Amino acid sequence: MNSESNSPAAQPSADPSNPSAGAGPASQGRHIATISSDSRFWDVFVEFDDDPSRVGSFGARLCFSPSDADDASEAVRTTTILIEPSYEEVLYRARAFEVHQLVGLLRSCLPD
Repeated sequence: MNSESNSPAAQPSADPSNPSAGAGPASQGRHIATISSDSRFWDVFVEFDDDPSRVGSFGARLCFSPSDADDASEAVRTTTILIEPSYEEVLYRARAFEVHQLVGLLRSCLPD
């Protein structure tokens, strides 16, 4: 994965074959919110990692997809920011983000 970024929360990737990193296809994850930023609405999804080295815990990232996009090419993702002992706890933590926190995470993923 390409880890060079202006923001530690973002992982841009030009590799379209890896939809779970950086900008890429719309999410197949769990929808948790819709937020507004810079005159656009963004759907927020939780995407779980498939990391066999992480035994006894679940990791997930957030995917932000513009609601008005014709295709999914504008979706952006954080790096793995949620690590909890259960699937349910990851969802609970993700849903606990307040709108201003989600907007901040979205802005950290967008190009300058």
